[in-house]
Amino acid sequence: MAKEKPGNATGRLIVIIKSAYWIALAIIALMATASYILLQQMMTDHQADMRLLSLVSGQKAQSQRVVFLANAIDRVPAAEQFRLVRVLEATNDEFSSDYAELKARLAAATKDDRGEEAQAIGRVLYAAPYRLDYYSTTLAANGRRLTKVLEARAAGTSAGMPEPARLDEAAARSTLDGYRALEQRITDFTNARLDRMLLLHLYLFYATMGVIILVALFIFRPMSEMIRRRTTDLIDAHNSMAFIAVHDGLTGLYNRAFLIDHFDSLLKVAARRRERLAVLQLDLDRFKQINDTLGHAAGDFVLVKTAERMRASCRASDLCVRLGGDEFVMILNAAGTTEDINALVERILDKINEPMDFGGATIHPGASGGIAVYPVDAANPDDLLVHADLALYSAKRLGGGHFSFFSDELRKELDHRKGLEHDIREAIAKRAFSVHFQPQVSISNATVAGVEALARWEHPTRGMISPGEFIPVAEKAMLMVGIGRIVIHKAIAEAAGWYRAGTDFGRLAVNVSGTELREPDFAAFLFGTLEEHGLPAKKLSLEIVESVILDDEQTGIAATLRAIRKAGIHLELDDFGTGYASLSHVNPNEIDRLKIDRRFVQNIDRNDDNSKIVRAITELARGLGISIIAEGAETEEELNSLLALGCEHVQGYSIAFPMPGEQAGQWLEMRTRRKPKLTVHEGKRA
Repeated sequence: MAKEKPGNATGRLIVIIKSAYWIALAIIALMATASYILLQQMMTDHQADMRLLSLVSGQKAQSQRVVFLANAIDRVPAAEQFRLVRVLEATNDEFSSDYAELKARLAAATKDDRGEEAQAIGRVLYAAPYRLDYYSTTLAANGRRLTKVLEARAAGTSAGMPEPARLDEAAARSTLDGYRALEQRITDFTNARLDRMLLLHLYLFYATMGVIILVALFIFRPMSEMIRRRTTDLIDAHNSMAFIAVHDGLTGLYNRAFLIDHFDSLLKVAARRRERLAVLQLDLDRFKQINDTLGHAAGDFVLVKTAERMRASCRASDLCVRLGGDEFVMILNAAGTTEDINALVERILDKINEPMDFGGATIHPGASGGIAVYPVDAANPDDLLVHADLALYSAKRLGGGHFSFFSDELRKELDHRKGLEHDIREAIAKRAFSVHFQPQVSISNATVAGVEALARWEHPTRGMISPGEFIPVAEKAMLMVGIGRIVIHKAIAEAAGWYRAGTDFGRLAVNVSGTELREPDFAAFLFGTLEEHGLPAKKLSLEIVESVILDDEQTGIAATLRAIRKAGIHLELDDFGTGYASLSHVNPNEIDRLKIDRRFVQNIDRNDDNSKIVRAITELARGLGISIIAEGAETEEELNSLLALGCEHVQGYSIAFPMPGEQAGQWLEMRTRRKPKLTVHEGKRA
């Protein structure tokens, strides 16, 4: 039997506690409601009992008044008798109506009560010795008869009327005794009923308190314990988040955010102490190769070991930072002279470049460094980091394992880059980038398989600038999104014209970077551009590099790619083969075509290694149902070798150079009108 996961058990416990909590609250609410209803009933009954006692008290007085008035009439002068008769009549009527109300209220009060007190009230009314009902009705009837006789006598019309029975003291006394006894019985009845309700209310109180105690013991106590644990966990999480906010999660080094927040403080300390501060930017030379050949686990291992060696080789006052990927920065405080910095950096690189053992494999990571010194090279954090980065790339051009200081030559290069970056921004604003198109054809039958759109930039003063020069600068300055959208828009507009003219161009292929794909509105922009110019989605292909597929989880563009392919747009994997070990990561349901990198195509007829790699890629692609296109074929021998290996499509200067839109349209139109024939051109690259 499988063990229950702790998370599931905790979740069920929380559900149980919550359920019990709400049930307990419902029970307490019901008890409180019942207590309230009972209290209201007690008040209502008490008011009714007070009304009964008030009626009984009134009846006692009224009965005696009726008797008194009846006996006083004969003792007053004749002039006063008529007035007393009227008073007697009113008093007798009031006595009768109040008695009727009293009986009705008594009947309602004792209707469902079978207790002794309720029965005692009935005996006072109807049984000896009090027989209050008899005396009350008799008193009222005699009063009415007496009133009629006296009224007739006063009017002189009493002849023949019988003499009514007189109301004497005995009748009054019996009535008074009866009402006194009734008052006592009603009081006993009220008290008994009140006692029962108070007892019931006490039981409700005890039950409520019991439920509250149970809730406190079995719900609130576990809940408070859970809250305490959760609070502790939240505090721990807060502390962890505070740590994570300024530290890299993998290596434990400080992160870019911490460096940005504290760099100014470090420079102020160095300025106050009149010390030099060195910024060492590090980059692993073969990190991508390690990831591609040994996997991401090996890459993570190398990053962690590099961080450990950085900490071990520097001083306690120095700062170690991971910027991201395989990029690191070390802030060397109190750096000393250039010779001191040189010796320290040399020791750090020697330590980092020591071989590493991972899973039985020996890894030689290789690291290069660039150094910028405060206040010699720059006086602010941004410039120091830029200068160190530029020195790093200068070191990389020397080969792996080297380091370079920022120099005047690099400053000139930096100024050139800054000027170029400024011009790129202006060119984006003016939409000055143009598009050239390079055809892709079938080796076997020379039909057009597609055209690739390539960005071109003609500088207003420097003329045509090579993509190899301006694209790295644009990428560094995060400007590729602007350039990419201009190229995509112009390329789709041109291809839409060919489509409307009936010119066969296969599919339009445009290069898209991971940065562009991460833009939230990229898919909307792409679909909107296709709709604007009337180009079907199936006529468009996006070329992406292997890293976009391999790092799909990290880049977060999987959903964008799925939406694009669902709309009918094709996806091509560009520069394939540079990460040959990543073939297993290719999903045939996500990729329509592989584009073999030119380095494996060149000299394929004379290089066995290249031939083997292309053959393996071709066979794998065929097994996955993915088409192949080879890039960079230059000679007829290379084309023949590709055809023999089963590669069906080719793109290269041997077929056609990149051409402006109008020229490319003419080239495609000529291929459409006549029978295609594959011709290898000899010429100079554009």
